Amino acid sequence: MRTEQVKQFLQQHGLSDRYIQNPTSSATVELAAQALGCEPGRIAKTLGFVTKQGPMVIVACGTAKVDNAKYKAVFNEKARFMKLNEVETLTGHPVGGVCPFALNPQVKVYLDASLKAFDPVYPAAGAPDNAVKLSLQELQTLTGGQWVDVCK
Repeated sequence: MRTEQVKQFLQQHGLSDRYIQNPTSSATVELAAQALGCEPGRIAKTLGFVTKQGPMVIVACGTAKVDNAKYKAVFNEKARFMKLNEVETLTGHPVGGVCPFALNPQVKVYLDASLKAFDPVYPAAGAPDNAVKLSLQELQTLTGGQWVDVCK
């Protein structure tokens, strides 16, 4: 797990106080919302995709779903989620703990417009029992992510 790398990354950016270790699993949107005491939309879920250009993640609001037509219009190919057994190898983070930063170097990051309804948001932090509290501006700065609109 990349928890230590995530903590170091946050420390380098002066945000180590934003790291949250949950006493229970936060591996799903519902569990994370319960653990953090917030609405599910504030959970910034990181969805992994395999594309012709390589692996990428899209960070979306916890209640959003990928719209296949929008995805294809933006990326010019059909959406193909990473298989569960590919996630950790491709991203560097385990299923349920995929963080949108401290990723393997070849992973591109996109931020879905669905996130804009919530500020702050809580992405996972490298394990299925942690999170980090970030403003949308901090999330964009940390990830270098490009904004897209591919969810409904």
